[in-house]
Amino acid sequence: MRDLVIVGAGGFGRETIDVVRAINSVSPTWRLLGVVDDAPSEANLERLHALDVDHLGTLSDIPADTAVAVGVGSPLARTAIVSALSSPGRHFPALIHPTAIVGSQFRHGEGLIVLGGVSIGTNVRLGQHAHLNGHAVLGHDTVCHDFVSINPNATLSGECTVGAHTLVGANSTVLQQLTLGAGVTVGAGACVTRNVSDGTTVAGIPARPLQKRA
Repeated sequence: MRDLVIVGAGGFGRETIDVVRAINSVSPTWRLLGVVDDAPSEANLERLHALDVDHLGTLSDIPADTAVAVGVGSPLARTAIVSALSSPGRHFPALIHPTAIVGSQFRHGEGLIVLGGVSIGTNVRLGQHAHLNGHAVLGHDTVCHDFVSINPNATLSGECTVGAHTLVGANSTVLQQLTLGAGVTVGAGACVTRNVSDGTTVAGIPARPLQKRA
């Protein structure tokens, strides 16, 4: 078994604990040392305690030779954390819940975290540090670039392309062969029926732009 530290005491970090435990229940793989978080809330510390998981301190307390899973939901915050932690030899493993359905020809970068019930179609490609929340669906031939977050029950239909740092909201749907640019936010429950340009937030049915990042 290899030592592992999770970054983030919030919801996704604690979901990642569940993924690690589910993996170990099938094949003992990871020795979870605990969670680091620079500013955990009292509520989240209590939740970690209830899971019998230690709060180890801050990012600077992670040993150099320990594998790290960055369980922070925000794509931009996750990017900053990975940048701060990256060093020669640092390992960001892929963690895939055993109940996920993974199709053929699946390729992904380091740091992938996949929660339970996710469905990944054939020939899907994911960049580095992608997060797939519970019961998300990625259709065949979909491509997601680095630091993408797909929230619970969201569906990307076949042959979609998702740019870096994009967040696809819970229960939303992106129709087939569409492209979401970099830094896009798709609101919860939206139905995306056309391409979305970089930095745009869309919401509604059909999804329409709300704002564009500066």
